[in-house]
Amino acid sequence: MPDESNGSPFLVLNMVPEEKFSKLKKILSQMKSVLVAYSGGVDSTFLLKVAKEVLGERVLAVTANSPTYPRSELKFSRRMAKYLKAKHLVIKTREFEDRQFLKNSRKRCYFCKKELFNRLNKIAGKNNINCVIDATNYSDRKDFRPGSLAKKQLGVRSPLEEAGLTKQDIRKLSKKLRIPTWNKPSLACLASRIPYGININGEILNQIDKAECIIRSMGFKEVRLRHYNGLARIEVIKEDIPRLIKMRRLIVDKLKSLGYNYITVDLEGYRMGSLNIGRQI
Repeated sequence: MPDESNGSPFLVLNMVPEEKFSKLKKILSQMKSVLVAYSGGVDSTFLLKVAKEVLGERVLAVTANSPTYPRSELKFSRRMAKYLKAKHLVIKTREFEDRQFLKNSRKRCYFCKKELFNRLNKIAGKNNINCVIDATNYSDRKDFRPGSLAKKQLGVRSPLEEAGLTKQDIRKLSKKLRIPTWNKPSLACLASRIPYGININGEILNQIDKAECIIRSMGFKEVRLRHYNGLARIEVIKEDIPRLIKMRRLIVDKLKSLGYNYITVDLEGYRMGSLNIGRQI
């Protein structure tokens, strides 16, 4: 059973990262064998690295090949799994066969995660693996995450969250362990760029992916392009906004070539889950 001792924010705030790290290793050790839902991001790479150190060959990393994730990230996850010497499996998920997912309601993430975790549970069963785990961390409690319900229903655990590890803790410990992803920009699925109520399709996701790749190629690391059909709302960190505006002519031309009619900049800068702000959720 998950360790519930971190339910109190007070306890978490009074633990240093090294204490949480020790707790994480204890949690993983008790699991005996794990299947890691692996995206190649900061959190899942840290989790995979530690799981490998604690459990050795009793670890399997599984990455979803889905239109909701950038193509570049799939390639990156393959390279990182090889770098960590982890057994790695790539599977194609079928969330696009679910009308509830494509309708893009506020429960969109639930339907996507339900598909993923169902598949991972079956793989774990076939390979006699005790636990399916994901890389949700303690900081993720601040965001609206309907996928957490699917995780609870299907018995998927989140050791980073159970250990009280925040995003800041994970970056700090990743740097200390010399994990290459310690300063990698945060990643979220491409569907999270589309406001609720706008139907999801592969063409839109591909358009968003290409647009973000263009902006990142200009030296902007943290980029979100919020898609409103013909309008693009760009989010970068606040410090990068002046440089983005200086490059506006080039960015406008590039994004219009992808089919956007209007290109705007969010003057508040990048915020995690900005499409959820102000909503009744």
